[in-house]
Amino acid sequence: MNPAIQKTLAFLLLLLIGFFLRAKFQSQEQQKGLKTIILTIALPAIIFVALLKAEISQELLWLPVLALGFNFILFFALQHILPWYGIEKGSPNYRTYLLLFPSLAPGLSCFPFLIEYLGDEALAWGALADIGNKFFVLIFAYMVAIHWFFKIHPTLEGNSRGKIKSLLVSLINEPINLVIVFALTLLAFGIRMENLPPFLSSTISSLSNLMTPLVLLYIGIAVVFNWAQLKKIVNLLLLRSGLTFMLSGLLILLVPGLSYIAILLIVVFPQSAISFWPYAHMSAIQSMERLSSQGNKKTFDLELGVNILALSLPFATGVMLSVFSFGETFTSPNLLISLGIALVSISAIKPTYTKISESFLKPVFKKD
Repeated sequence: MNPAIQKTLAFLLLLLIGFFLRAKFQSQEQQKGLKTIILTIALPAIIFVALLKAEISQELLWLPVLALGFNFILFFALQHILPWYGIEKGSPNYRTYLLLFPSLAPGLSCFPFLIEYLGDEALAWGALADIGNKFFVLIFAYMVAIHWFFKIHPTLEGNSRGKIKSLLVSLINEPINLVIVFALTLLAFGIRMENLPPFLSSTISSLSNLMTPLVLLYIGIAVVFNWAQLKKIVNLLLLRSGLTFMLSGLLILLVPGLSYIAILLIVVFPQSAISFWPYAHMSAIQSMERLSSQGNKKTFDLELGVNILALSLPFATGVMLSVFSFGETFTSPNLLISLGIALVSISAIKPTYTKISESFLKPVFKKD
């Protein structure tokens, strides 16, 4: 059997084990504890190891710029696309989708597969790309959220400067970012993994080995389906994935001669699950709304936001497993663009049918 297929089956088994462990992790505190271990211990350790083993050059500085460019392209494109999908412009649902969908959470959905399928170098590149995405989800997303809030509640005075400052502090203090800065500093002084004391490198390597099984178990435990919103969210996730495949294909077409690792990174990194950070901003906005005399006017739909996060994680996992199981197939830019067009077309079937139906029904009602 193909080694990639065998690895995929092993990952699916871990997902299944996590799903059956749901009864043991029913409370949000337990799930949050598992997520904290992943994001503050396992993920920083694996990124640290990857960076100290990889060859980092100045040419890789374009990775954060590309990731940030993807965030912005999707953000501005969705402003025009979402209304076609029946989401009223300026509604809480519209703002919820628009803030969440351009964001990425590679730590929980992409990095485990990069290290398992492509190795340390790919993970190091992914960690660098995530710096650009972090700016979008932590800074830009909050600024947009606070702008929308004060537009809806103009009479409510507030100091957004303090919040932005606290977000900058959290960006600096986040373990993943601290590890990236520390590892790059060591590399600048010529210190690599083999130069560390054996007991230290062994400990860090052991912690990094926790990453993949913990993430897959977490996905199986945390996934929650709200069937009332399932179809709508999945349809828009298909749209997001299709647009992303198209952008990846165009980039690979415009930059020929890329290595196999670079191509697959360009394909899978933007397919990462939706980030939790914009949802955290939404929760903060909801707390501020309680202070407003117009508290009945909601900036976001938090229930919708939770369901989007819950569905995007297994959806992204399925995409990652598909891409890595048939890696060579997904290196063709023409195939990626065609696949993107196909996914966008599938997602557009229902909203297009609805638009056509409405255009035929409106004259009938007017005539009656």
